[in-house]
Amino acid sequence: MAGWRENIRKVTPYVPGEQPKQAGQGRLIKLNTNENPYPPTPEVAECLKKMDTEAFRLYPNTDAAPIVEELAKRFGLPQECFFVGVGSDDVLAAAFQTFFSGTKPVLFPDITYSFYEVWAGLYRVPYRKLPLDGQFRIRAEDYIPVKREKGLKKDGNGGIVLANPNAPTGIFEPLSFVEQIVSQNPDSVVIVDEAYIDFVTMPKASAIFLTQKYENLLVVQTFSKSRSMAGMRIGYAVGQPELIAALNAVKFSWNSYTMNLPAQLLGAASLRAEEYFKETIAKVIATRERSRARLEELGFSCTDSQANFLFVTHPAAKAEDLLAELRKEDIIVRHFGADRIRNYLRITVGTDEEMERLVACLGEILRN
Repeated sequence: MAGWRENIRKVTPYVPGEQPKQAGQGRLIKLNTNENPYPPTPEVAECLKKMDTEAFRLYPNTDAAPIVEELAKRFGLPQECFFVGVGSDDVLAAAFQTFFSGTKPVLFPDITYSFYEVWAGLYRVPYRKLPLDGQFRIRAEDYIPVKREKGLKKDGNGGIVLANPNAPTGIFEPLSFVEQIVSQNPDSVVIVDEAYIDFVTMPKASAIFLTQKYENLLVVQTFSKSRSMAGMRIGYAVGQPELIAALNAVKFSWNSYTMNLPAQLLGAASLRAEEYFKETIAKVIATRERSRARLEELGFSCTDSQANFLFVTHPAAKAEDLLAELRKEDIIVRHFGADRIRNYLRITVGTDEEMERLVACLGEILRN
């Protein structure tokens, strides 16, 4: 073996959902990567038409100022509280690099967004996966340091990462649950990944406003799901200025110009279209609940998903078999191989027409 191969970093990469070349064409129904079935707001299309291509010869704003300004208006927080990246994956990767450089393990659930484990391996971050309970719920007590008898010494951790709603289960934990964990871990940065928060039906679901109360809390959101902007790759973090400054220091250590100008301008346009944003979310939620009821009529069990997907299992059919049969009908859903969820499928909420076809196909498969 050539010596240079010994210096290659060995990692097990994240496996994204299939992106078939014929997606968006013909009869293919793509329900595997939690994309929004509706287009971005018309304001985005109008902004694209008016874009000055002469500006492309210049480097973009380094801190994504157009988006940051709109986010600050939306949440009523100082601009220093926002960090923007190329999708929430970029933001989360920067957060792993920035906040998890200690020797104590970072904690996250055993069933959650699988990229957390990949980043931990890539950046040499020690970590420990804590099992969800029998109903796929996060146990708050697992993330709260325990006082030892001798000297009342506390077991510590190097940080905590929680997806809320969790993926791929879609289960949401209330704000009081999140605050309990954050408040009991003042020496650790707690990251709450809210990629699906806009699809939660209860009010005051986001932990963003807790960031002004707790200096150790970082909340991450994305434009990919609720804002129909997955192709533009826009994500952001919200936290106190000290956390954001630390993120920027890491970002500027490897690339100052991470987000291109079109993404910045189109992202800002999306944030200005509040009514369309609310209408689209309402449609997805309504379709989610109708589809859940239809699937339960077919005998499926569904978690209480508060995301833009359903997580389902059937007592009389193997998930892998259903996956294969749906693929024959040009319907793509997502299957994960982990033991506890091997017999579950994650189904993105599509349009009403797409979900009707999915249900019809599943009914036919089960009858045969």
